[in-house]
Amino acid sequence: MDEATWVVVLPVKRLHVAKSRLRGALPGVPHESLALALAQDTAAAALSCAPVAEVVAVTDDPAVGRALARLGARVVPDDPRDGLNAAFAHGATAAGAGRPVAALAADLPALLPEELAAALHAARVEGGARARSFVADAPGTGTVLLTAPPGTALEPRFGPDSADAHRRSGALPLAGHWPTLRRDVDTASDLAAAALLGVGPATDALLGESHAGNCRDLRPADAVRDCAAG
Repeated sequence: MDEATWVVVLPVKRLHVAKSRLRGALPGVPHESLALALAQDTAAAALSCAPVAEVVAVTDDPAVGRALARLGARVVPDDPRDGLNAAFAHGATAAGAGRPVAALAADLPALLPEELAAALHAARVEGGARARSFVADAPGTGTVLLTAPPGTALEPRFGPDSADAHRRSGALPLAGHWPTLRRDVDTASDLAAAALLGVGPATDALLGESHAGNCRDLRPADAVRDCAAG
């Protein structure tokens, strides 16, 4: 087992603008509650991951800061206020020198700590002392995890087609079978797919409150839509 040295950087937008494509995905559940739950379950999984020494949450939302601090994350303000990549770079700087850094998407409610641990181990073994590594999302176009060893700049390129952008920047793609790590949630269909994998307690509680509470029993592409319609 790898020594607990990794610092995970987890940026979270202000809740009223976060995860805009998920708005209305859970009937009866405030959008801000769902966006917060995704971040809480992601942070909790990262904090439970054996190789992770610290989670640095970058946010200007007071509710997010309070919730993630209660879980054990170190919360720093988003001083750059210049988008996701600037927030990731700021969090990497806040992590300090001498430790490996992992930039993690904040919308992974099904994430299992052991899958994150396996990916971090692969990054350490395959990337070596200098190389950056990344894990693509389930469709293969986005990025859920970007890592940098000590002394190497993170150089995040999150956004549309970020997997290709990270590859072209010299980061090594990691090809492990990590379904809960690769399952980020941008749409109602993504949320249904995550529910089938099994989401963390914060997201699960909201599924139980919504008409979409039985979505885990349906096919991913139709689950939330069909539950909401019923």
